[in-house]
Amino acid sequence: MLIDLHTHSTASDGLDDPEDLVRRAGAAGLTVVALTDHDTTAGLGRAGAALPAGLTLVPGAEISCYVDVGDRQISLHVLAYLFDRAEPAFARVRAEIRDHRATRARRMVELLAADGHPVRWERVRQLAAGAVGRPHVAAAMVEAGLVPTVGAAFSRAWIGAGGPYHVGKLQPDVWRTLALIRGAGGVSVFAHPFASRRGAVVGADVIVRMAAAGLGGLEVDHPDHDPDERRRLRALAAELDLVMTGSSDYHGASKPQGLGAETTSPQAYDRLLAAATGAIPVTG
Repeated sequence: MLIDLHTHSTASDGLDDPEDLVRRAGAAGLTVVALTDHDTTAGLGRAGAALPAGLTLVPGAEISCYVDVGDRQISLHVLAYLFDRAEPAFARVRAEIRDHRATRARRMVELLAADGHPVRWERVRQLAAGAVGRPHVAAAMVEAGLVPTVGAAFSRAWIGAGGPYHVGKLQPDVWRTLALIRGAGGVSVFAHPFASRRGAVVGADVIVRMAAAGLGGLEVDHPDHDPDERRRLRALAAELDLVMTGSSDYHGASKPQGLGAETTSPQAYDRLLAAATGAIPVTG
């Protein structure tokens, strides 16, 4: 079995629409793929309807949250799998996060425009072709010639944290997030927990507390983890009896890793299935 448990479509910030995503997953030889768009399940119905024969779809979402560490607030992402999408408390929080994501992006565009930079909200919405977020503002900045790459747009000179055009997120803390996922019958996996190249990361002490609060697993094999980060995560997952997953974090051509670039073992996948009560996978 080839199992990739972290992918994105145009329902959030991926470049492939949900139908194309599952077709590409099938063509890549995957047997299981999870669609985990940011804070939304909007693409799951379309992906499920287009499943090729032999491919299983795991319903999921990647939830934006934070944790306070001393006097700092560190952003985290938690992958939620197989939860009841209709459960009201979790559904309401996902809607609030999505609504603020668009409001936040629009405010960034307004700040850029106020300084004379040629970025327009209408163009950002066109580039998104779905839920609007900060990556679409960055793409519009690249198109306008303000920055050479999306990564450059995320620097402190522009829309990165501390930058003049940055606007903060509305998101729950990680403790509430874990409780919401569990309350909706889902299972949680901490996404790319030690990916230090992305910015500030938490220490093992926070992960120990997350495990005590109901965390189900750690995404160990991820393109942004170096060998030492993977080694430390494997040891921590084994110590805490957390499921160890591997995933591509596929977004399409905007990122170098393809579908199945990292994979999850069948044994780990079975543990996730056994822990979830909110939903079941969809089989093509």
